[in-house]
Amino acid sequence: MRIFVTGASGWIGSALVPQLTEAGHQVAGLARSDASAAALTAAGAEVVRGTVDDLDVLRDAAAASDGVIHLAFKHDTAFSGDLKGAAEADRRAVDTFGEALAGTGRPFVLASGLAGLAPGRVATERDMPAHFDSPIAIRAATAQQVLAFASRGIRSSVVRLSPTCHGDGDNGFMAMLVAIAHAKGVSGYIGDGANRWPAVHRLDAARLFRLAAEQAPAGSVLHGVAEEGVAIRDAAEVIGRHLDVPVVSVAPEAAPEHFTWLAEFLGLDVPASSTLTRELLGWTPAHPDLLEDLDKGHYFTVQASSA
Repeated sequence: MRIFVTGASGWIGSALVPQLTEAGHQVAGLARSDASAAALTAAGAEVVRGTVDDLDVLRDAAAASDGVIHLAFKHDTAFSGDLKGAAEADRRAVDTFGEALAGTGRPFVLASGLAGLAPGRVATERDMPAHFDSPIAIRAATAQQVLAFASRGIRSSVVRLSPTCHGDGDNGFMAMLVAIAHAKGVSGYIGDGANRWPAVHRLDAARLFRLAAEQAPAGSVLHGVAEEGVAIRDAAEVIGRHLDVPVVSVAPEAAPEHFTWLAEFLGLDVPASSTLTRELLGWTPAHPDLLEDLDKGHYFTVQASSA
């Protein structure tokens, strides 16, 4: 297949593109910068210049492809405080893809998330969000829209990713937690730290996206989860050991000051299962788990060099 990938030079996309080409697919990747374009060219992909805001570019690229994997999200906008704006831009891009692929039977795979799906219990692929009245929930509503594309003749699927997609080079939530511990001189967790986050290695996540494009039935919900739930306290203890700083509990009321915007997510208890995904696609995670990756020291190189 010729597969158009947004976010093709990003954290998961840069792992996905080689897997797609090795499987015999032709890849066209969206690139918003010269650096991204060069990385895609080096990986053997065709370059489509533009951003997720360039709807005409997205429409034409989707129409010229046998399928679309949509990984891109305006994380810089979201992390600057405008999560709502980033989510709304994502929805416009998804709607554009829906228009381009309607009636073709081609695959459309969306990257989504697990946050807030079923707090306090293990979420499964059968769980659906109940509310859509927050910025995080806008993304959930977009995922619901993608599932509805199945009725429009699109082989649509949604991959709900773990909050932590880890590996060497990760600059996501765990890297931020390490940076905060380095700056504060303590490795913290909120309350008793027993709240759990699911996790998956980026290489395993990339393979799941490939399998979804190749095999997932229309309307499939898939979970990119290798570990159902890693206690945040356990992660904090590994971080504290590597940085040689105390591991401490931060009271919930003090969390926003200590962890800044990360506090809103760090206290969530969002364990999730991927049993149905594994049965449906034969997906078996094979790479190191989160605490192993932390213990390997991948997240501490920058901190050590700047100390």
